[in-house]
Amino acid sequence: MSAPDTAAAGPPAVRGRRELAYAMLLCLAGAGLAAWAVTRSWSVDPTARDSLAPGRATRTGADLLPWVSALAYVGLAGGGAVLATRGRLRRLLGVVLTVVGLAVAVGGGVGLTEAGVSRHWPALVLAGGLALATGGAGTAWRGERWPAMGARYERRAGATGPAGADRPAVERGTRDAWDALDRGEDPTVS
Repeated sequence: MSAPDTAAAGPPAVRGRRELAYAMLLCLAGAGLAAWAVTRSWSVDPTARDSLAPGRATRTGADLLPWVSALAYVGLAGGGAVLATRGRLRRLLGVVLTVVGLAVAVGGGVGLTEAGVSRHWPALVLAGGLALATGGAGTAWRGERWPAMGARYERRAGATGPAGADRPAVERGTRDAWDALDRGEDPTVS
């Protein structure tokens, strides 16, 4: 790899955050697109009414395939959960999002094969499902390496600092902190 290639890729932490953002946005955009497109009118059936004016019955994608909208909402929730998870749980979530995205894409494909259905709404559901599946696959593939939400504020395993009674009462435990307050001491100072 040449020097310009490494400079363009950036440090691993920046690259990890960028990949996390892309995967999360793919999941949220794909699931959001599918959830929106499934609520549009997919077919319009003329119906006869008792009055002189003919009526029209519209059917949405949610009427035809109710499970697609449910899966799209699962994809939306999972897309947000990508940010809040880490490690193996994030990879497992990526696998689940991939399967959910493929199922949403299958729903869009089924809508495309239905007779009397406009083609653009099921095509958008199909595209949204594929985007969701792509974001989920990226999460399953590389998600374990991405930074976790709030990880910079956690104490590291080998962190050096005061131990035992030298630590402030707040770090020793809740009971010690309350006891320090009862004695009139500041529990945050050792």
